[in-house]
This record gives sequence, structure tokens and C-alpha cells, in this order.
Amino acid sequence: VQLQASGGGLVQAGGSLRLSCVASGRSFSSYVVAWFRQGPGKEREFVASIRGSAGITDYTDSLEDRFTISTNNAKNTVYLQMNSLRPEDSAVYYCAADRYVLDRNYRRDARKYNYWGQGTQVTVSS
Repeated sequence: VQLQASGGGLVQAGGSLRLSCVASGRSFSSYVVAWFRQGPGKEREFVASIRGSAGITDYTDSLEDRFTISTNNAKNTVYLQMNSLRPEDSAVYYCAADRYVLDRNYRRDARKYNYWGQGTQVTVSS
């Protein structure tokens, strides 16, 4: 699976961005696709995930009210809609994919994902 992330940019606090992750090489349907982010000097952290075929979503608690993950299986694309952005949301955002596993903690662990996109920079100015 090859992943291509896009949609990052510079936005003012309170603004919105929609990130896209396009997969090629294999259908999303049997995979889980996740977004992670990594700020300067920080560890890569889980943002959200979605199971392609069933649309089952999972979010880190602190972001669920502002971020929405969705999928267009026909286009093999996963989106991350980010609203009410804050400066602390600034980071490189990565999409990742792997076989779906029932264990939520497993799905939230970046080390468990074998397929990664190249990352897209999100910068939120105050």
C-alpha cells in the first residue's frame, strides 16, 4: 500500500483544514487508516482512525469535538476534517495504514503501522 497525504498548510487560529490520504496498490476496505501527528520535539501521537469497510472511527479524546475522520472507499481516500484549529495543533500530520486489529490500544500505537504517507505540514498561527 502506498499512501499520499496532502492538504496541509498555514491557517489562522479558529480556521479549518481538510487533509486527504490517498491509497494506491490495495483497497482500504480491509485496513484501518489512521492519522498521527508530530510536533517539534514531540513524539508522534495518535489523532484518529477509521476502518475502511465499516467506517468505525476512533479519536483521541481531546480532539474528537473538533476533528472528523471519514472515508470515500470508491476513491480509496481518507479525510481528516480539522475545525477550530489552535496553534498547538501545528504539526506534521501523517496517515498510516495496516490490517485492522480489534484492540484499540494496538490501533493507536504508531509502531504497529507498516504503511505510511510522507506527512503534510499544518501550521496554525495565533
